Amino acid sequence: MAAKSFDLIVIGAGPGGYVAAIRGAQLGLKVAIVEREHLGGICLNWGCIPTKALLRSSEVFHLMHRAGDFGLSAGKIGFDLDAVVKRSRGVAGQLSAGVGHLMKKNKITVVMGTATIPAKGKVQVKTDKGSQDLTAANIVLATGARARELPGLEADGDLVWTYKHALSPPRMPKKLLVIGSGAIGIEFASFYNTLGADTTVVEVMDRVLPVEDAEISAFAKKQFVKQGMKIMEKAMVKKLDRVPSKSGGKVTAHIEVKGKVETHEFDTVISAVGIVGNVEGLGLEGLGVNIDRTHVVTDEYCRTGVDGLYAIGDIAGAPWLAHKASHEGVMVAELIAGGKPHAVKPESIAGCTYCHPQVASVGYTEAKAKELGYDIKVGRFPFIGNGKAIALGEPEGMVKTIFDAKTGELLGAHMVGAEVTELIQGYVVGRQLETTEEDLMNTVFPHPTLSEMMHESVLDAYGRVIHM
Repeated sequence: MAAKSFDLIVIGAGPGGYVAAIRGAQLGLKVAIVEREHLGGICLNWGCIPTKALLRSSEVFHLMHRAGDFGLSAGKIGFDLDAVVKRSRGVAGQLSAGVGHLMKKNKITVVMGTATIPAKGKVQVKTDKGSQDLTAANIVLATGARARELPGLEADGDLVWTYKHALSPPRMPKKLLVIGSGAIGIEFASFYNTLGADTTVVEVMDRVLPVEDAEISAFAKKQFVKQGMKIMEKAMVKKLDRVPSKSGGKVTAHIEVKGKVETHEFDTVISAVGIVGNVEGLGLEGLGVNIDRTHVVTDEYCRTGVDGLYAIGDIAGAPWLAHKASHEGVMVAELIAGGKPHAVKPESIAGCTYCHPQVASVGYTEAKAKELGYDIKVGRFPFIGNGKAIALGEPEGMVKTIFDAKTGELLGAHMVGAEVTELIQGYVVGRQLETTEEDLMNTVFPHPTLSEMMHESVLDAYGRVIHM
């Protein structure tokens, strides 16, 4: 059977791949997309979206317990974990179906199966019905990543879970160990801790949320501890001894702290120790693609160095964020169609963590700005000084801004507290427009809103803060 010919073939239908396919189709390209499992990829089906649905349930549960603070009463507060998970899966299903609709609307050929690239410009797909050959001058790799598994800490779905098991749990953990305190680990710790699990978080670095600004990490940690979490920093899980559920179900974790190994017992472990790029089985080595620690090496325009082959999203390295993947997908499609798009700048991409309290940031941390040699001005403003935060019953949090003292450039912004994942976009737009402190000071922020703290933090950096 003759190979079907396209202008663009996208391998992987996650938030990078399906967006690249849509933008390519909008620009008049004939597009095919290959997906081995779910339209929408990990993000829609087993990542960003269903975790947010779970976290929303735990947030409402938390607020129900605080009803008295708001002059309300609620009796017999409880939860049905199966129903919570069912809602989460329903949200994911709805969005995955939506991606299918978008593929049809944009006349994109969807091929369900596993792809390999036997030669430049050729894609072979193993489907349920056999094998299908496709050709295109341009191929975009958007195969994403999976959970990293460390020797001896491998997931079994019974006692030791990856994010996937934690999203569709076989039971409610009573005593939970979370290994890793990046976004994935801390979100699951937050969810299960709020629902009543006795939760311990082990982090190998010297602080939780290690990619965040040190001040924000310290603030968040204080809140987690206040909520009953145990946080073990500079600690490493060396070994897990397991007694399967059918025989009682327990895990003894051997945790090294300050050179000594302690043993702690749990009934459930969630491993969230990073990700590994899905680079195997594609035939990349034969094409001469450069792979560094499971990630495809690309230039700023996601070009792999092999003519007509691009890599976007998690497979192309940090930051491992869905919105970065989507934006790269648009950029690459425009490049292929003959446009001159701007390269995606990693330091202008916001990171959001949906734990309680939320954490969000963009640009350089204070330490990084200093390391890069900037003379800086730093401003801070606490939630307790904001009327809307107090009215919401959310007085715990802070906004921190970092400026270049010489030029007034906004170098970084860091937040912890209620709804900061929504607020951060104001600073993202500011950085994109190359705003200065003067622009931000002269902007009128609406009252009463949480966003006023963004204004006050800028004012504070220049000794002009009003409400503190």
